[in-house]
Amino acid sequence: MPASAEIIRFPARRAPAEPVAAVPSADAGTERLARGLAALARALDEQRAAVRDWRMGLAALGRSVAGLDASLHVYRNSLAGVQRRTASLHAEARRLEAWADAALASGIGPLSRRPAR
Repeated sequence: MPASAEIIRFPARRAPAEPVAAVPSADAGTERLARGLAALARALDEQRAAVRDWRMGLAALGRSVAGLDASLHVYRNSLAGVQRRTASLHAEARRLEAWADAALASGIGPLSRRPAR
């Protein structure tokens, strides 16, 4: 079976750079350490500010959720009142319907089902 794929070779590695013969001085190490510590202090300050902002955001979210909860309780109570009033009106409508059916069946009133005499 003939080969259908072309093999691409990886480039050869470069020779490592010549090592630097200079030995860092104690002042250079101290300076690097001071820069590193200053960068770490800045990073910690930024992180503290981010955590403070995050906590403030969580507190605001908590207040919003509490307000939403209170609004939902008011809405739920309002709906319960509407439900009670609707149930009362429904019962009254059923009572009037039964009265009307009885009136029609007994021949009382102008809409009775009995023929006029």
